[in-house]
Amino acid sequence: MTTKKIYILGIESSCDDTSASVICDGIVLSNIIANQEIHAKYGGVVPELASRAHQQHIVPVVHQAIKQAGITKEDLHAISFTKGPGLMGSLLVGTSFAKSLALGLDIPLIDVNHMQAHILAHFIEEKDTDFPPFPFVCLTISGGHTQIVKVSDHFTFEVLGETIDDAVGEAFDKSAKILGLPYPGGPLVDKYAQQGDPKKFSFTKPKVGDLDFSFSGLKTGILYFIQKKLKENPAFIEENLFDICASIQHTIVEILMEKLKNTVTQTGIKHIAIAGGVSANSEIRKRLQLAQKHWGWTTYIPKFEYTTDNAAMIAITGYLKYKVEKYADISVKAVARLKVSE
Repeated sequence: MTTKKIYILGIESSCDDTSASVICDGIVLSNIIANQEIHAKYGGVVPELASRAHQQHIVPVVHQAIKQAGITKEDLHAISFTKGPGLMGSLLVGTSFAKSLALGLDIPLIDVNHMQAHILAHFIEEKDTDFPPFPFVCLTISGGHTQIVKVSDHFTFEVLGETIDDAVGEAFDKSAKILGLPYPGGPLVDKYAQQGDPKKFSFTKPKVGDLDFSFSGLKTGILYFIQKKLKENPAFIEENLFDICASIQHTIVEILMEKLKNTVTQTGIKHIAIAGGVSANSEIRKRLQLAQKHWGWTTYIPKFEYTTDNAAMIAITGYLKYKVEKYADISVKAVARLKVSE
């Protein structure tokens, strides 16, 4: 007897990427992302423009995801969507579309916490990838979040430590802005850092709790350092760009690794995962692989396409929820501020 295949559509619209994905029994069949180029000229995401672009993109993106999966919308078993956290206008586009589609097809609606989905992307079925065993620790790092989360099962998340001010992605982007690099600057810092000397310049690391983070002081320190150097030599950035980027990146990654070491010491958990947009950073990936070798950790590093905001992570979370019938009521509302444990 063959078991019936389960098809889940995921819709992601928390910020400035409109994405739709179809997953069949945990395997990604499609993962379509429409980026919004318009924000680059403003140096950051403009919420009003983001929600308008989502309205334009959502129908063609969903249509493309279903088509690429080789199915029809009638084959779907449930619609999962990002409930929050995120930009309210953007979330509302995805929420209302998901509700309408679920109602029209008369299938379950599944609400997904965006931050949980980043972590649960580790459970997408891929060749040669192992799922992290419970309990494991996940470092979630993005433009809006920096947290150390203990994951006890698919639906139990406990924040062990988090940033008290800025997120790590913000620290990368704002450092890049100080250097005159275009938005988003984080990937450029990573790119230039690979050609520089990480020990050339030193920046003071903030002193906060064992498992907590703070990046606003570091950001200010970098700003003052650059201002001072430019007074001495107006061509300082130009002449030292690679070394500055390497030194900034080295400092930020050192902070992250120190906190993870403290977490392993305190919890005894040696299964360590990373998630979120900043987990695409090459230095973090390299340092985690070294930690596996030197400290006996088992590390779980997501594929690049599942690090930034994408609907495959929403669909896999929807699939896991569908299997235990964790459905949402049609009255469910988008929530701009949502904790990973909610």
